[in-house]
Amino acid sequence: MELDILFQDEYLVAVNKPSGMLVHRSWLDRHETVFVMQTLRDQIGQHVFPLHRLDRPTSGVLLFGLSSEIASQMMPVFSGRDIHKTYHAVVRGWIKDAAVLDYPLKKELDKIADKNAAEQEAQDAVTAYSPLATIETNIPVGRYATSRYCLVEMKPETGRKHQLRRHMHHLNHHIIGDVNHGDGRHNRMFRENYDCHRLMLHASRLQFVHPVTKQALDIRASIDETWLRVMSEFNWSTELLNLK
Repeated sequence: MELDILFQDEYLVAVNKPSGMLVHRSWLDRHETVFVMQTLRDQIGQHVFPLHRLDRPTSGVLLFGLSSEIASQMMPVFSGRDIHKTYHAVVRGWIKDAAVLDYPLKKELDKIADKNAAEQEAQDAVTAYSPLATIETNIPVGRYATSRYCLVEMKPETGRKHQLRRHMHHLNHHIIGDVNHGDGRHNRMFRENYDCHRLMLHASRLQFVHPVTKQALDIRASIDETWLRVMSEFNWSTELLNLK
C-alpha cells in the first residue's frame, strides 16, 4: 500500500495514518507485518523518525523527522505546548456546550509489559472540546427508544496516553468504536447499522512552526470512507471538519 503524504520537505514528512495500522513494530503485536514507519521508509526511500504517536485505531496526521537531528529539535515542541492538535470524534449523547476538561489521568500500564510496575500518581490532563453537530436516530440502544450522537472537536493541551478516549469516557460521552473505554452497545449498533468497524477518532490537524524554515505549518488530513458514510447517514456536512 501507499500512504497519503500530506507534507514533505527535506526535514519533515507527514502522512495520513489509516485506522488499524501500527506506527512501528511492537512485540505486543508480533503477528502484524505492516507498519507506518516501514511502509513510509520504503515509499520515500529513506529512514524516518517518529515525532509522536497515534493509537492503532486512530487515523489522521502523523509527523516524522527525516533525520535524528530534526527529531531531536522537534521533541521539545511535542513535549511542550507549542504544537496544536485538533481531533474529531463521534460520541454517544449530546454535548451541549464547549468546555475545557481538566481531569488528571493515571498512567495506563500494560498488563504484560508493565506487570511489575508500581502504580503512579495521576498526571495533569487537559482537553478543550466543542460540539459541532448532533443527531437523534430512531434506532434503540438499551432501554431508550432513540439514540443520540454528537460530532465533537477536541484539542488536547496535554498528551497523556488515550487521553481523549478516557476524557470522553469520564464525561459519559464515549467515543464510538472504542473497545477499551467505550460503550459496547453503541459500538455494536454502529457496526450493524452503519458498517462502522473502527474507532471514530481522527487526528484532523497539526499546527506548528517549522524548526528550520520557521514557516507556520497547518497540516490537515482527510477522513476515510467509514467517516464519510457516517457523516452522510447523519446528514452532517464534511465542511464542519474544516479540513480544506
